[in-house]
Amino acid sequence: MVLPVLWTWGYQPNSVGDAFTALQLMFSGWERSPIVFPWFAVASFLLVGVLLGKSLCGWVCPFGFIQDLLSFIKVKKTEVSPKTHRNMTWLKYFVLGIVLFISLTFSAAKVTGAYRDYERALGIFAYAPFTAISPAEILFSTLPRGIQSFSIEIMERPVVDVLSGVLDLPPLFWVQLFILVGVLVLAAYVPRGWCRYLCPHGAMMAFLNRFSFLGLRRDPVKCVKGECRECVKACPMMVPILELPWEKFNDPECIYCLKCSDACPHKAIRLRYP
Repeated sequence: MVLPVLWTWGYQPNSVGDAFTALQLMFSGWERSPIVFPWFAVASFLLVGVLLGKSLCGWVCPFGFIQDLLSFIKVKKTEVSPKTHRNMTWLKYFVLGIVLFISLTFSAAKVTGAYRDYERALGIFAYAPFTAISPAEILFSTLPRGIQSFSIEIMERPVVDVLSGVLDLPPLFWVQLFILVGVLVLAAYVPRGWCRYLCPHGAMMAFLNRFSFLGLRRDPVKCVKGECRECVKACPMMVPILELPWEKFNDPECIYCLKCSDACPHKAIRLRYP
């Protein structure tokens, strides 16, 4: 089953797959598979987006859960101005555009048969350009498998040989690790920083979230708009709740985590469906 959440494709016993990775692999014809249109992946984005909006980002995504845990670290949170926030949200659309461009152009080159040079030029990024450096991939797949292999080798080989092998790891691993550490540090200082500014899943779901049946409603009778901004302060995605229509709002960035509802002292915000 493929879902539009940031998960891993490298852990083989998976029963749930990452829809965005599936989309990339099916476009590229991974492991000599025929190139097919990724119907299941696209259907996953469309159905979840229309029926549930970005709620899976708030309640199901494993990498989102990791970021929520990091938000409990006692560090001074970085305050991002609304203007900077609006500008930086475009970064995830840029990431999405680059990934789709590479996947589609490689797919077209493979269909025409003139893809060998392109494949050599792209290297590891030919078949799944985003997944190759995805922080979720290294956190949930590469590191656990590496630790497992390390624990086995340290029992069978001298420690010096094992440590030498660690130092000889390919450059891509260190690039992935650097990206992962950078994203985790970002999430510690900026709540849901990856979701806000870099996640291509979030970019795709943000567009569909505008048409979602699921939304939030702010009761204008209970809401003390001029005196209280607790909902806005609690929102990890910096959704301008008090500037949106009270009848129903489903902002592209809203992940329906309901922290705004919990923070409201007057219980003026609740889910609305449809």
